Amino acid sequence: MDTTPVTARSLGRTYYVDGDNLERSYKYYLSDYSTWAQKGHAEDWVLVPDNIGEHLCIDETSLQDDLFTILSNKAGHGRQGTIISMVRGTKATEVLKVLLQIPEEDRLKVKEVTLDMSESMRSIIERAFPNAIITLDCFHIIKRCLEAVEELRLRYKREAQKKIKKLERQFKARLKRNAYQRKWRRKKHPKNYPGKRRGPKPLRMNAKFYPPVLENGDTLLELLSRSKYALTQTYDKWSARMKERMKLLFTKYPKLKEAYDLVHKLRSIFKSKKLTRDAAKIKLHEWYQAIADCTLREVKSARDAIKDREEYVLNYFINHATNAAAESLNSKLKGFRAQVRGVSDLPFFMYRVCQIFG
Repeated sequence: MDTTPVTARSLGRTYYVDGDNLERSYKYYLSDYSTWAQKGHAEDWVLVPDNIGEHLCIDETSLQDDLFTILSNKAGHGRQGTIISMVRGTKATEVLKVLLQIPEEDRLKVKEVTLDMSESMRSIIERAFPNAIITLDCFHIIKRCLEAVEELRLRYKREAQKKIKKLERQFKARLKRNAYQRKWRRKKHPKNYPGKRRGPKPLRMNAKFYPPVLENGDTLLELLSRSKYALTQTYDKWSARMKERMKLLFTKYPKLKEAYDLVHKLRSIFKSKKLTRDAAKIKLHEWYQAIADCTLREVKSARDAIKDREEYVLNYFINHATNAAAESLNSKLKGFRAQVRGVSDLPFFMYRVCQIFG
């Protein structure tokens, strides 16, 4: 239990012992939790300054309905020696109170820190690690652009919903009109009414409305809903059915294809392993110009967010460092939290996290 994120109950099922009794024994007798130096403030923060290294990453995760800012060492590879600090909240002043307890000579040794597009995290790193290069995670940059494509898709989906509602209203109005005409004919021509008459077959009053179906069997609303995942993937990852659906989608919504192509162009810049920082800057400015020529406000908003952080974005092309280590640790913590069915005793949970990952 000191090295693996497992619960006492799972060990109890494996070794045929009482899991609750094992957890109490570990908490109060087998471990040093009772004499743990950080037990008093573990609900708010924990610090393991010995784990600091040259390449760090910072992220946030949710514990007990609150966010915790986690600073970790990439050299730990998600095992012992990974976590440096966990601080309740994302406010820069609160996190800095903890990080500044690390000796200054150790903080000055940090060469690079990767993070997402959070402004508070950037201010934390600039103050705590003045010599470190700040690198924005390329996956979060692409994610920000994909959010712009998603906003555009949702806008078209709302328009499609309005269009289908309008068709449904027209259909119901046609039913009422048809019923009135049948009633009028029955009263005006009672002898001729049962026989044949010219014109389309009259609709029944309980007829159900069905929206128009496209060539691939989807309605317009289904086409926009089912293309959500495909818009986040590159062309080569599409299946045959996805290709058919996306071809139809892009035919009906060329602006959506334009937005998707612009994001794909940015993705190809980050995928290139041969680009230097200066060469990447030229490519990035070409991408800015391509967006300036379009009229999509959602994509332009994503471009502005990247443009404001351009220097930190271009730092990716120095070492091609990402925030994957922080995301992996975040996933392990969430998995551990799920095993214990939520965090009821936060200090003890923090103790176990420090033992396993600290």
